[in-house]
Amino acid sequence: MKNYITKIVMIAILIVTFISCKVSKDIETPKDAFPENFRSASVSGDTTSIGDLEWKNFFTESDIIQLIDSAVARNNDLQIATKNIEIAQYRFTQSKWGNVPQVNLFVNASTSNPSDNSFTGMNLNQALGQKHIDDYSAGASLSWEADIWGKIRNQKKGAYAGYLQSEEVKKALQTNIVANVSKGYYNLLMLDAQLEIAKQNVKLNDSTTNIIKLKYDAGQVTSLAIQQSEAQKLTAAQLVPLLEQNIAIQENALSVLTGSFPNGKRRSIVLSAIEVKNNASIGIPSSLVSRRPDVKSAELALKVANANVGITKADLYPSLKITAQGGVNSFETSSWFNIPASLFGTVAGGLTQPLFNNKRVRTQYNIAVAEREKAVLSFRQSVLVAVSEVADALVKVEKLQQQEAFLQERVKTLQQAIKNSNLLFKNGMAEYLEVITAQANLLQSELELANIKREQLSANTELYRALGGGWR
Repeated sequence: MKNYITKIVMIAILIVTFISCKVSKDIETPKDAFPENFRSASVSGDTTSIGDLEWKNFFTESDIIQLIDSAVARNNDLQIATKNIEIAQYRFTQSKWGNVPQVNLFVNASTSNPSDNSFTGMNLNQALGQKHIDDYSAGASLSWEADIWGKIRNQKKGAYAGYLQSEEVKKALQTNIVANVSKGYYNLLMLDAQLEIAKQNVKLNDSTTNIIKLKYDAGQVTSLAIQQSEAQKLTAAQLVPLLEQNIAIQENALSVLTGSFPNGKRRSIVLSAIEVKNNASIGIPSSLVSRRPDVKSAELALKVANANVGITKADLYPSLKITAQGGVNSFETSSWFNIPASLFGTVAGGLTQPLFNNKRVRTQYNIAVAEREKAVLSFRQSVLVAVSEVADALVKVEKLQQQEAFLQERVKTLQQAIKNSNLLFKNGMAEYLEVITAQANLLQSELELANIKREQLSANTELYRALGGGWR
């Protein structure tokens, strides 16, 4: 009868163990976090997006591809992110062994010398005729916790989500690095163009100053005309060292991104030769969760938080632990391994319910629930930021194109004004101030035109990054 009851108890324990009741319900990512479409974008069901393109297919300039290749391979921040992925993978691998019993081998030897006046000492002296007793043991011990409430399963889920999250962090970092390298290169080309504009303007001012000096010698203008013309030339000349300084600083910044010491960067193309792409395919906002690594990382953070809630909730319930020990034991070394006389074995199982520390365990559970609610809000915020970045990039692409069209017309008009003012000035039909003013306006407009072109290229890059491009 006793054996029958024991079998029933053991079967009941096994049933409870393998069923593994789920003590907490996971929260899914909110479906209402995404708008139907991006602002400034036409409504369409097209799910294709430039964010799906590999960066080697999005960027066509060989210099940029070479720089990004170097950055992806050698950037130190990316290398650190790779190590974080490796660490997370180790943690996930470790979590897989949560259901496996812990088995330890042991060999113990001990000796004790009880007091002669103690009960043990008197009996020992009478029974064995000695004042000390030795004990020698060798065997194996086993400890196993049954995953009744899914605690170990949630630990595994949390570790796996953490591993995936570390991968998304690296992807997000790479998208930023790819964008920063390309924008840095476009900025370098803009500075080159502005440097050439400044040098050409210095030559133009030299020519004007020489004409003014001839008119001064002829008594047609005063020395003030020469001074103002030379001052205008010095304004353009001052830009040359400033731009050369900025070029060196930009090259140094690109060196840091590409994991190398500061050096010059090869430019096989000029700014005016680069065509601004018309990137019409942007997809729909809900696809950002699969394209943008930061949004995906926020989604995985919620999964980690769900797992932590399950772990802390399971701590509130009794835990079933089974221990076993077996081997050989003797108080004499000569009969230590005398089989089967020295064999021993013990098996124990018990339920442990938190009592005095229940308040602490429940507090941990409440914290985990609050952290999960915070993870939901963080996910919503990451979506909000992502959608806003796409909308910002879209309006920049559109409005910069309009600005460039007006500025190009302005430059053409001023270039013609320079020719006319020089011709009129030579024939005494225009004042020198009109020539100097036209030259100053042209210099400023050409510098702005180069900057607008760089902003257009950067806006396209930013749209590509905002849509999740750059990590493929």
